[in-house]
Amino acid sequence: MKIVHLTPGTGNFHCGSCLRDNHLVKALRALGHDVTMVPLYLPLVTDGEPASGEAAVQVGGINLYLRQKLAIFRWLPRFLFRILDAPGVLRAAADRASMTSARELGAMTVETLRGQNGRQAEDWQRLVEWIGAEGKPDVVSLSNGLLSGLAPAIVDTLGVPVLCSLQGEDSFLDTLPEPYQTQAWEAFRSNNSKVARYLATSDYYRGEMQRRLGLEDGEIVTVRNGMDFAGYGVAAERPGVPTIGYLARLCAGKGLATLVEAFVELAPRMPEVRLALGGTSTAADGPFIAAQQARLARAGLAERVSWQENLSFAEKVSHLQSLSVLSVPATYGEAFGLYVIEALACGVPVVEPDHAGLAEVVRATGGGVLCAPGDASALAEALEALLRDEPRRMALGERGRAAVLTEFSAERMARDFAAVAEGL
Repeated sequence: MKIVHLTPGTGNFHCGSCLRDNHLVKALRALGHDVTMVPLYLPLVTDGEPASGEAAVQVGGINLYLRQKLAIFRWLPRFLFRILDAPGVLRAAADRASMTSARELGAMTVETLRGQNGRQAEDWQRLVEWIGAEGKPDVVSLSNGLLSGLAPAIVDTLGVPVLCSLQGEDSFLDTLPEPYQTQAWEAFRSNNSKVARYLATSDYYRGEMQRRLGLEDGEIVTVRNGMDFAGYGVAAERPGVPTIGYLARLCAGKGLATLVEAFVELAPRMPEVRLALGGTSTAADGPFIAAQQARLARAGLAERVSWQENLSFAEKVSHLQSLSVLSVPATYGEAFGLYVIEALACGVPVVEPDHAGLAEVVRATGGGVLCAPGDASALAEALEALLRDEPRRMALGERGRAAVLTEFSAERMARDFAAVAEGL
């Protein structure tokens, strides 16, 4: 099959959706499919070599943002558009602005979801025509539901089916201020008739989005996330001291404050335990990170905590291999949680909240322990029990690693994806 996969970039930090898309495209190519990965808004940030190389960004975020805010920018000459779409310019803008702030981009999100009927219709139509000019594909794949506004233009112009992955859109849309939140969900649902199939990353999220979008059975299926685990492995030596780890965006929604409180409670009972925090961050995350650092300092624990931001792939693997256990106690309904299978690929067991996609992945791999969501004391107890039981901890890590290497591989994800696409 000839597939065009559209995915938004972040410009300056890793995100789970970008990592998943990169692994998916590479695995589809390995299966013999002709796949083009097209970055939107900002350049892609991935582990290792991106599947798209240094592909030109289509519908650059600066241009789209400025034309959304100021009508005069719609009349700029094309050469100025191209300057603002240069990778270096887009990365610089991403470094200096919170371009992914839900509150600031409420109106922009609604217009994107409205597609042909929104203020960005000209930009999206130009993108669709560019896709056709590059060679009509068999299928167009959208990385997430926030791009579903493209589906009507793709179907009407190119006459090809559209697959749309769902990767946690509710956690973004539900933070939009009104009236944008209601308008965005309404616009999202209006695109259902043009999307041939929605692909959810977990059974939990399939059920959640089937309800939120008003979909019929068969209009949405589960294609679980997977990864290419080359480069991941079990550490040659176990950590010298018990170490609790974290690997996700350093923000409130991922439950970092809950983990910090659990550590504050656990630390007096286990004077040797350490906390290793790693993940992505943006300028907007600075105040939250500072608040957590202050909380640890007040508890006299600052010296027992390490921080690593925006890790490279090698640094990420080294971070995971230094851990006794990983916990990312997300406070919202996480659609999947790539960090769980990354930790298990290194033989590191996990302690996660018993809800949403996280519980599903932990149960499917058998590589961890579940505890009450949002409860720092319950998390502390679960972490302590696992840290004091090395045989159980090792068994969970071994079982989880065996499961992810087979059931959560990039090849398995690509085969499941291709089966849905071929069926259309």
